[in-house]
Amino acid sequence: MWLGACLRKISLVIFDCDGVLVDSEYLSAQVLVETFAEIGVNIDLPFVYTHFLGHSFSSVAAKFAKLHGTGVTDSFETDYRANLLRRFSTELKPMPGVIAVLDNLAVPYCVATGSSPLRVARSLELTGLTSRVKDRVFTTSMVTRGKPAPDIFFHVAREMAVPPQECLVIEDSASGVEAAKAAGMIVWQFAGGCHFQHGYNHQGTEHLVDRVFDRMDGFFDAAPELRLT
Repeated sequence: MWLGACLRKISLVIFDCDGVLVDSEYLSAQVLVETFAEIGVNIDLPFVYTHFLGHSFSSVAAKFAKLHGTGVTDSFETDYRANLLRRFSTELKPMPGVIAVLDNLAVPYCVATGSSPLRVARSLELTGLTSRVKDRVFTTSMVTRGKPAPDIFFHVAREMAVPPQECLVIEDSASGVEAAKAAGMIVWQFAGGCHFQHGYNHQGTEHLVDRVFDRMDGFFDAAPELRLT
């Protein structure tokens, strides 16, 4: 499958999960702010968006320690994940229009995420996406370095037996965009999640991406050849 005028062959579409398949980033940021408040640390949503969005929890903990000179408590990760899954169970939704995109893609697709295996499995289950992605889910727990390092995308390309240059990545965060571009992949940035309506700014990565779009029902506008006929 060739992508329009750029004449790059697309053999695989790689979706991020949070902020792309599921509208979770705003919920996650809220819960992180609340969980930090429980241990007496006051941060706000802009701080989370600037420093933590799109990063694995281990990266979040490391960045927090660097910024604040002290690590999080031993129970913080467990408390955060429990708080988050409780919030997800009542509020998490699939990204509007994404099911139609998955059901109409003419090329294979998979998921590459910085979320933990438990979190991504629960997210896909709650939003009815498990049966669509099946076992084609890859997490940064499978590689040495999380995003913005390109490790996860190189791993996906190897496992799916597709050259990196033939992969189209759909990402929302700066760290994800940087990782995909470092892997030599085509990158579209999706800017339609609730976090973009609550202060997250994608400016600063526009020069890296091949397209920015904010509605899943417009997914095929730039590449109608990716749609099943």
